[in-house]
Amino acid sequence: MATLVSPAKSGVMVISGVPGCRKATSPGTGAVDGLSRPERARCGRSAIKLRLGGKHTGSSPGSDLDPNTEGTSYVIRSTALNRISLALVLAAAAGCMPARVAAPVPAAQDRLAARLQAKLDSLHSAGHFPGATVGIQLPGGRTIALAAGVADSSGTPMRPRDRMLAGSVGKTFVAAVALQLVGEGKLGLDQPISTWLGTEPWFGRLPNARQITVRMLMNHTSGLVRYEFNDTFLRDLNANPGRRWTPAERIAYILGTQAPFEAGRGWDYSDTNYIVLGAIVERITGSTLEREIRRRVLDPHRLADVLPSDSVVLPGVVQGYAGADNPFGHEPRMIRDGRFIVNPQFEWAGGGYATSAADLARWAALLWGGRAFGRPLLAQVVDGVAAPALGNGVRYGLGVIVREGPLGPSWGHSGYFPGYLTDVRYYPRQGFAVALQVNTSARGAFTRPPGAMVEDLARIVSRELAAGGGAGNGEGGRR
Repeated sequence: MATLVSPAKSGVMVISGVPGCRKATSPGTGAVDGLSRPERARCGRSAIKLRLGGKHTGSSPGSDLDPNTEGTSYVIRSTALNRISLALVLAAAAGCMPARVAAPVPAAQDRLAARLQAKLDSLHSAGHFPGATVGIQLPGGRTIALAAGVADSSGTPMRPRDRMLAGSVGKTFVAAVALQLVGEGKLGLDQPISTWLGTEPWFGRLPNARQITVRMLMNHTSGLVRYEFNDTFLRDLNANPGRRWTPAERIAYILGTQAPFEAGRGWDYSDTNYIVLGAIVERITGSTLEREIRRRVLDPHRLADVLPSDSVVLPGVVQGYAGADNPFGHEPRMIRDGRFIVNPQFEWAGGGYATSAADLARWAALLWGGRAFGRPLLAQVVDGVAAPALGNGVRYGLGVIVREGPLGPSWGHSGYFPGYLTDVRYYPRQGFAVALQVNTSARGAFTRPPGAMVEDLARIVSRELAAGGGAGNGEGGRR
């Protein structure tokens, strides 16, 4: 869901950075209450500043106007939300969050894993985010999985296979199923969506209804606006946070509205496009979207760490911190007493999955390597349209963000769900993929955007591969 916020006031909270310092320091002073003199000295020397808040510009829940390039960030619109700093929650927790949890790479690990872990640790030390996971899929099928920092405010170390909500990256699973149906002759990219949905009672009130094709849904040129931007939707969601939504209930929030442009004559990122696409997939298959993704994608490719975010209880998903602008309530934490404070099922085809970074990197290499659908379609998939809101020269294909950079083209997607940020990119010239997930969406937590961090890691991989390195056991960092 996507919303637009006023800038939040910057705040500074000092917390202990030493494992074993269990008390929060006083904001702005560094004084530690309730500790002995030696403990005060040890904790005070290692205190860190967690800066949160500040200006928000860019995109928002489920929308992913790319926050992952320099100078771009998410925009989250707050509807009468309390601006509570993530730092306050962390300081109020039973123990304070360590600034950094060491993740040594064993001597037997390969050189590439060691260099990547060192880079991830340095990025974590320079930033103010709780934790991060990284997955690297190399040519030949090896996977490196890394972690840095902590999974929650109690100081639990982040593990490489921990799951986080992937936000709009989940669109890639929906796109893959749609492309398989195209290859099977059951779906046409340039067929009008009225072919499958024209008899729905709401269809006549859908903006641009008769002109929209499947391709326009997949590349966001349909003119359908975001249902998750609708104030009434946000109000209804927060009034009943455990609600399970049907496709028609989501679409209802944009019925009868004016499209910003004629179908095919503009570009505007919108979860609604993929909600409609999901409804078409279900109509064609006679099955649920989740079942088709499981049958066609997750099981065949053994993506065991990927699961639908269709419940308030999601096993293996770490705590996420949304910061001061959480649109889902008056606290930064997304999980309370083991349950999400809002049912993430509302995302559905607009995102709707939790992943590990390792499985996400594996998936990116499979998908954009042409192994998840008929390879002849790949040229159409990455033949994107101009997407100026994502950055200069960025294009959007069929469920993929297409960029040109120092390493050549990259094909990927970014994802945002309050409390979590994800970025995954595949580099076709070199044949490897990098995925990064962090368990906060608070803008002040980053000195470098997630996408820039992915590029930093990708440059290390590229150099090592060019030098003939990259051999080793695969999984580095903390297990």
